[in-house]
Amino acid sequence: MEREKLLTYLNRFLKSDEFNDICPNGLQVEGKKEIKKIVSGVSACVELFEKALALNADTVLVHHGIIWNFERPVYQGSYKKRVKILLENDLNLLAYHLPLDAHEIVGNNIQIAKQLELLDIQPFGDYKGTAIGFSGEIEPISRKKFFNRIKTLINENALIFPYGPEKIRSVGIISGAAQKEIQQAVLKGLDVFITGEVSEHIMHYAREEGIHFVAAGHYATERYGIIAISRHLKSKFNIDVEFVDIPNPV
Repeated sequence: MEREKLLTYLNRFLKSDEFNDICPNGLQVEGKKEIKKIVSGVSACVELFEKALALNADTVLVHHGIIWNFERPVYQGSYKKRVKILLENDLNLLAYHLPLDAHEIVGNNIQIAKQLELLDIQPFGDYKGTAIGFSGEIEPISRKKFFNRIKTLINENALIFPYGPEKIRSVGIISGAAQKEIQQAVLKGLDVFITGEVSEHIMHYAREEGIHFVAAGHYATERYGIIAISRHLKSKFNIDVEFVDIPNPV
């Protein structure tokens, strides 16, 4: 299919224009106009690009791209190698950050909410005026059983600060590096807040506020969206889309 047709669809479907993001969403590096094979992954990196080439892909679709407002790298070292591989092989690089966190169908957070069998799911977690996470209710469950569910479904190495109630009834989810947004979970009166990463001070805050905090891994919590959008595109356009897993313990 034509690259511009795919981009138009993705930008509209993922509502890219609605987000005040820290990176450009959509096309980050221009490659071939005609797309026959897409390789998807969580984060743009040399390993992913090399695997895309080995799979004869002409397009790479990721959650974390190579262009960020907070980072202005010169073209040297690993950054040069990434750009060089893309340009020399005419590979398209498409990236969707917050749109793929927040989407109500294929987003990271809604996918996790469904995996955990939450009910009455609602938008949660304001970021510059836009909700990027979801919260929901759950049939009362012991914290031990709920934490085991997280370790089984998301990440067996999830780091948990178990300072909330014995019975869990409400959960908030913001994937990635949203540890500071535990404050929003506290204000909303949630029993558990799930994100990807954790900072040192969060343990004390969770204990003092009486809330369970789960750092289930940045990579682990953000595999869901890219896998879901890959399946969606494959079904929608009957195009070859293959997710490549490059695990990251963070």
